[in-house]
Amino acid sequence: MIRLLRPRMLLVALYHPEWFPLPRFPLAISDLARAARATLLGQIRLMDMQLGVTLPDVRATVDLWQPDIVGVSATFGQHDLMVNLIDHLSALPTPPLVVAGGSLTARNEGLLLDRYPNLLVARGAGEPTIADVLSHYHGDLRLPEIRGIGYRGAPRGGGLAIARQRTMGVTNRAQTDFLPELDLLDATLDHRGVAQLEASRGCTNFCSFCPRGHKGTWAGGNTDRLDWIIKEMGEVFDRHPEVSRTLYLVDEEAIGAGPDAAGRVKTLAETIHAAGFHWESSCRVDQVVDPTRDRTWHVERADMWRHLVAHGLRRMLFGVESGVTSILERFNKETTGEQNALAIRTLSALGVPTRFTYITFDQLMNASELTETHRFQARTDLLLQPLPQLSVADIIDGVRDDAFVAEHSTGRPFYTAISYMLVSMECLTGAAYTRRVQTVGLAGAARPSLGRIDARFADWRIGVCSRNAQLWIDRHFALDYTLKSLEKILDGGPRHHVRHARVIMKDAAFTLLTAMLTLIDTTSVNGVAEDFEHRLRNVMDEQLAALDTPMSSTVEALIPQLPADSAAVLQHELHRWQHTEGWRLINAAEACGA
Repeated sequence: MIRLLRPRMLLVALYHPEWFPLPRFPLAISDLARAARATLLGQIRLMDMQLGVTLPDVRATVDLWQPDIVGVSATFGQHDLMVNLIDHLSALPTPPLVVAGGSLTARNEGLLLDRYPNLLVARGAGEPTIADVLSHYHGDLRLPEIRGIGYRGAPRGGGLAIARQRTMGVTNRAQTDFLPELDLLDATLDHRGVAQLEASRGCTNFCSFCPRGHKGTWAGGNTDRLDWIIKEMGEVFDRHPEVSRTLYLVDEEAIGAGPDAAGRVKTLAETIHAAGFHWESSCRVDQVVDPTRDRTWHVERADMWRHLVAHGLRRMLFGVESGVTSILERFNKETTGEQNALAIRTLSALGVPTRFTYITFDQLMNASELTETHRFQARTDLLLQPLPQLSVADIIDGVRDDAFVAEHSTGRPFYTAISYMLVSMECLTGAAYTRRVQTVGLAGAARPSLGRIDARFADWRIGVCSRNAQLWIDRHFALDYTLKSLEKILDGGPRHHVRHARVIMKDAAFTLLTAMLTLIDTTSVNGVAEDFEHRLRNVMDEQLAALDTPMSSTVEALIPQLPADSAAVLQHELHRWQHTEGWRLINAAEACGA
């Protein structure tokens, strides 16, 4: 009986509501809860700070319930919350065993273990780790036998700290069942949040800016097991008819690799669609256009995309990252600018709703590459009209024909389809791109709270533009993120108006990028940085003033069309946006040693 009642495990998801106003179903701790409960060991509770829980609430629960194990999930921007909580747990008369996981902890493993000698850091997918931690509590496993952790010493006091050690993790391919418990789904939808699920893990590529150690190579989950969890989620949605029945597959690569890739994702779409849901996810451009494949493959793949749209695909995100081949080579994207252009044309002509990510500034770029980037984002020959009357073969041939493209272009610039404008490269700890930046002497101080390092730009003018672009992004981020989140839970007219509001913001951002290029063109590399930044800041102030009226009027017209709770959130963020003064960074944490 004691094995059924102990240990008590508390799983906590951290969150900054002032940065991300609307919640998302916390897959990280929900997946761990299912893996833990499957062992039939102990009792599991979940707390999600997205749902109104505060750090004092978590501390109070710890003091009252006295868990034996506390799992903390932290991602970028949450280092302050994590340290606050672990400091409290470490100071208790009988500290619980603390396991920290998430993207941020994987980057900061050494820093955390130096500060907390008894901490366990989960270095990959946490399900095997959390199951082993429960067994370790009962003495069934020794510490070095817990899969996928970094550690220093005995997790329960009394022992001397030892050098940092790591245990072998479990590959993605060995894990086919990573489904969540649904404890917090009802509350997430109550808060107008987004429902998330995972159907695969890892990626088929190794982009230079992505430290892949904790993510692993691509492996698909068992799609046969999704049927029951989607039906269970559907019953929760039935209690929230005002929320769009849309599932967000957080897969890095929804389609994956292998001869059965297309068949697998078609079956996945059919399963989701049969349960009455629409869905969104992410994948690579080479799932649309691949220069190494023949025409037959491209026709078959285009047919797959139409099948996905017919079975509930509401939006697919593609990490284009650049339209400049030299930059794509630096990013190790294994794509080209022309390949990206053909993929964008193909998707739009097939009627596939898309979003694209794009890194506008990177530390190693030159002014010519930034000019090419601006030109690519401005292109009006990429977004074509949906052509359902044409066969997929006609579309595959047509997107390669200039006359066809000119006839069917929407005339919209490509940047209107970019998810977030003016994004800069982040030099994440352990990434190949970061190592190259360090090699050429551009690396600055480490910022462990963000899992990255500061870095100078090879062209200081681009560096000034990047720094101020981040100020622009952060000035608008909470409002833009709220609009983006509302778009995920709305249907019909209100969703269309939300998208229009976001395009207004993209227009302003592109106008700013154009002004940046003008400043670079008129400033020598031997110029004065302070003068350059002063002129740029004046342009930003002017653009912000010009954005105020169209943005405010558009959002104010949208608010009455929304459900009361969503309207209240958007009204609050609009008011905060309208009354924010000056320029400041969201993640303005001090650099290590500063």
